[in-house]
Amino acid sequence: MPRHLVSIENTGEEFLCEESVPVLLAMESAMRHGIPVGCRNGGCGICKVEVLSGEFAARVMSRAHVSLEEQVAGHVLSCRIRPRSALRLRALRTTTRKEV
Repeated sequence: MPRHLVSIENTGEEFLCEESVPVLLAMESAMRHGIPVGCRNGGCGICKVEVLSGEFAARVMSRAHVSLEEQVAGHVLSCRIRPRSALRLRALRTTTRKEV
């Protein structure tokens, strides 16, 4: 399975992510902390990021946390996306502790 470089602009962290793995889980596996972690299932919205560049596949996201307009603008939940190319992200929350 292809792996792609994911960069978190807020922290300068980078890690590799397989196309079959959600970005948030790959970040945790790589022992990085740039994206806040919550429920890991799209229910809390804590892991929301802005995709600055790159291609990804997105699973269904709760409209309570990501509106259609936000998603079109590249704001997504990192637990619900899988990379299809290198990604450059910006975490939209700054805390790094688990909140949920």
